[in-house]
Amino acid sequence: MKYGFVKVEAISPDLRVADCTYNTEKIIEAMEAADERGSQLVVFPELCITGYTCGDLFLQQSLLEAAKSSMFKITEASMGLNLVVIVGVPLEWEGKLYNCAAVICGGDILGIIPKTYLPNYCELYERRWFSPAPKGIGQYHTSIGFFEEAPFGTDLVFRCNQMPEFTFGVEICEDLWAPVPPSTFRALGGANIIVNLSASNEVIGKNQYRRQLVTNQSARLLCGYVYASAGHGESTTDMVFSGSNIIAENGVILHESVPFGEGHSMAEIDVARLCTERMRNTSFRSNFAQFRCEEFDLDMVENTLTRTISPTPFIPSDEKQRTERCELILNIQADGLSKRIEHTHSKRVIIGISGGLDSCLALLASVRAMKQQGLPTNHIHAITMPCFGTSHRTRSNAEILCKELGVTFEEINITDTVLQHFKDIGQDPNNTNTTFENSQARIRTLVLMDKANQLGGLVVGTGDLSELALGWATYNGDHMSMYGINAGIPKTLVRHIVNYEADLAAASERQVLADCLRDILDTPVSPELLPTAETGEIAQQTESIIGPYELHDFYLYYVLRFGFTPKKIFFIAKSAFLDKYEDTVLLYWLRNFYRRFFAQQFKRSCLPDGPKVGSITLSPRGDWRMPSDAVSAIWLEEIDELESMLN
Repeated sequence: MKYGFVKVEAISPDLRVADCTYNTEKIIEAMEAADERGSQLVVFPELCITGYTCGDLFLQQSLLEAAKSSMFKITEASMGLNLVVIVGVPLEWEGKLYNCAAVICGGDILGIIPKTYLPNYCELYERRWFSPAPKGIGQYHTSIGFFEEAPFGTDLVFRCNQMPEFTFGVEICEDLWAPVPPSTFRALGGANIIVNLSASNEVIGKNQYRRQLVTNQSARLLCGYVYASAGHGESTTDMVFSGSNIIAENGVILHESVPFGEGHSMAEIDVARLCTERMRNTSFRSNFAQFRCEEFDLDMVENTLTRTISPTPFIPSDEKQRTERCELILNIQADGLSKRIEHTHSKRVIIGISGGLDSCLALLASVRAMKQQGLPTNHIHAITMPCFGTSHRTRSNAEILCKELGVTFEEINITDTVLQHFKDIGQDPNNTNTTFENSQARIRTLVLMDKANQLGGLVVGTGDLSELALGWATYNGDHMSMYGINAGIPKTLVRHIVNYEADLAAASERQVLADCLRDILDTPVSPELLPTAETGEIAQQTESIIGPYELHDFYLYYVLRFGFTPKKIFFIAKSAFLDKYEDTVLLYWLRNFYRRFFAQQFKRSCLPDGPKVGSITLSPRGDWRMPSDAVSAIWLEEIDELESMLN
């Protein structure tokens, strides 16, 4: 329960129909095992104390008394366990029988929630025995044996005193299938997690439908959803139950059990992240007044994450999704540029081509845009501008790429211009300082802008999202263009899109183009502003200066998308990258990220237009509005604390 994570479990224990003693033993065993695993919230299926398929036995007083007694035993067994447990039980209340969920913690029954919607079709006809949850009972309670009165009703949410973000609500099986599920109101009442005690039988196609219901509801409500369904042991007279257990968070399944498997699912739900999502979503309007909030206490413990934290959050792990994303992004880029060409009545596009990744992607997207406009690809003018740091490899790849794509290629060597500029401003050409580097970048941009005027075209920028975040661009140099086509794409994703185009080229038997693209992928990332090595190879490698892009993109995602603290980002980074980086290395580049991100905002405050392709952009007109003189002290102090802990 550190950094907003709550370990939850959905368990379908083995049971026997109408054997409350046996079922209670299995539930208590599962509770104790979950406590040893460090779980804080454990959900069991609907009517698990008796079994869901008792039929007319639900009207037998002996069974109801045994069920109530079992609930007491489970409550007693919860004393000393650091978790909340939710079990299904039939209970009488004011002369009616209800299908209920009992919420239990630390030897107390926190509340009892009756089922709102009862199925009344085919083999499921609960209305024969149970009544739907009564309305307007917010002030009523039910007396349950030797325990003090416990809240009873559908107007309950539960909150942990030690972690207020850990707030949950309960619905039962059919409730989720209703046009407006009760969980909708529980979420608006403050519940960040919804638990569902279910007994959903297995038929062809139903498992996929359940998954869709759970994932969609968790996405709509910006919540975690824990679904526990009945499994082995229920009567198979007319139905079979598979023990389907699903844990989802904001539209993503964190873990699910295999039908007819072990009937157990476990994951950590990030309730702090969910709170951030709701805070950002102004259409999510909370209504706390309609709900009673029952509080409980749990000890704060640090758990090891079992959920998968991707080291590449911008890139889908599924190959099919990754392919679809690459194609979509290229189409977004092309359509955005196509509109700009159409609006400005430009007939030509000018790109500075270096033989590197970013200019390669900009060129590929520009080719698509020109085809969309019905213009020939030779109306794209790709200009290479070699100087002190240009390597033979990048120069050669730039020319091959342009030839294979059918664009106009031109070389303008800027060495003499740069040397003259050094003479004009009194810069020693042997002093390879910032002036030495930035002069080249600004002259390259000057050449591109003037060629655009000459040709009646517009300059397409090549800088990507990662470079903008780190300020790795020369102000009024490569920082400037007439349309920043890569501005919404992080470096790690740029690589995958170029690789996708290489695969397309290979599939189309354009092997020269495919080989060229793959060699560009293998080339070290570099602005090529410092002189090459004696061997002619690239001497200036970006990642050795500013750090690995995979780390910076990871940090960028969690800083901008969720506003996580440095401590939490460091915590999840250790899980995502496992043993790839030492803790000191993670912290070193995390500090570097924050330092550069704050210091370089002034460059982002005057960015050219560029298409948004994902949930994160740094456009000053859209997703990111930050003063250029904001101070990073709060964030860097957190990193200081982490570093002192390591020392």
